Amino acid sequence: MGILSRKVTCNSHGQDSSYFLGWQEYEKNPYDEVKNPKGIIQMGLAENQLSFDLLESWLAKNPDAAGFKKDGQSIFRELALFQDYHGLPSFKKALVEFMSEIRGNKVTFDTNKIVLTAGATSANETLMFCLAEPGDAFLLPTPYYPGFDRDLKWRTGVEIVPIRCTSTNGFQITETALEDAYQQTQKRNLKVKGVLVTNPSNPLGTTMSRDELNLLIDFISEKNIHLISDEIYSGTVFSSPGFISIMEILKDRNCENTEVWDRVHIVYSLSKDLGLPGFRVGAIYSNDDMVVAAATKMSSFGLVSSQTQYLLSALLSDKKFTKNYISENQKRLKRRHKKLVSGLEKAGISCLKSNAGLFCWVDMRHLLSSNTFEAEMGLWKKIVYDVKLNISPGSSCHCTEPGWFRVCFANMSEDTLKLSMQRLKAFVDSTTSARNQSNHQSVKSSRRRSLNKWVFRLSFDDREPGGER
Repeated sequence: MGILSRKVTCNSHGQDSSYFLGWQEYEKNPYDEVKNPKGIIQMGLAENQLSFDLLESWLAKNPDAAGFKKDGQSIFRELALFQDYHGLPSFKKALVEFMSEIRGNKVTFDTNKIVLTAGATSANETLMFCLAEPGDAFLLPTPYYPGFDRDLKWRTGVEIVPIRCTSTNGFQITETALEDAYQQTQKRNLKVKGVLVTNPSNPLGTTMSRDELNLLIDFISEKNIHLISDEIYSGTVFSSPGFISIMEILKDRNCENTEVWDRVHIVYSLSKDLGLPGFRVGAIYSNDDMVVAAATKMSSFGLVSSQTQYLLSALLSDKKFTKNYISENQKRLKRRHKKLVSGLEKAGISCLKSNAGLFCWVDMRHLLSSNTFEAEMGLWKKIVYDVKLNISPGSSCHCTEPGWFRVCFANMSEDTLKLSMQRLKAFVDSTTSARNQSNHQSVKSSRRRSLNKWVFRLSFDDREPGGER
């Protein structure tokens, strides 16, 4: 092992998290309606498969784009040759316009300030390399996406310090929580370089309020640190309150030409809004020219292919299509979300009220055998191995309260979702019945012990003085 690097042999990737272990169990026994109807249903993967038909319909109507043609003539050779890492101008223009459209055109984006990356994973890691040194810290509100332990820390050496949010206020960020996290880093002699948030939140499925966003701007202004807003789910907001981008807050506060303007950075991707994680299209947006220049150089290690850029530039430039897609996709997410919530309610399970994302933050605290993370893991294992549903336990998201789980709803058919809810309800019913029976037996046993004590005491009291009864 001595001939290998420490990076190879270290265990900081996070692959042993229950979040990833659940995937591994699913891959060993994946559910298939025909081939494996008793297999594990994947509810731990935040994929959006609800609007593929819209994308496929567009491709069928636009064969030139899919066939790498322009005005009927093949441009395959042009796309097949090397492209520099700045990206195709046509795609960058289409992407920033799509980002504006998702935000109701309340803000606009400059193509000169966007850096293309191979997905949001690459974008977040690149920003860590640009903004922090190994051993520096970023503050993240809990619960947060389990993959951040890999994306932000593994290769960069950056530390994550949790901003501890709780269910008492719907896991919203508070001034006290922010300050406590900052003080914690001071005690550990860590230098805080910034705060990273996901908005809409993964795993909560909620959008951040204007008050929270203003609080963050005030905080980073006071501490002279950075803010990264990962807005990968910005196009999945399906009900009120609507999505507010951090860029909108900056403009409302007239932050242009101020220091804080250059210390706020946005991460975006087409993985969730368009359901294209396999295309590996992400982006960094920053007002800091030095960050843009450095990130552009780093992007050479994770470029988006020219073919992918060409195809998507044609699709995103079709404004009639994008307008219809955004609207229809949000309607479908809303309907599917409603079906999951309804199915959970029938099983006696509630969840955090949410308005975005591809998942719900589900409250199963009442099913725990005790209020501990050990009990949470015990429940999770039963759900994976016995119920055959892969969901993500809250502890994998660094939630401070045991009993919460992330459950995805957009990566399966409606029939599969219905089956998953039937399985879950049967499990809850049997668990509740067994618990009630156990409680009943406990009560009976307690009554029996009390009765025996009463009979003994009565027998003792009735004895004749100095002799037996």
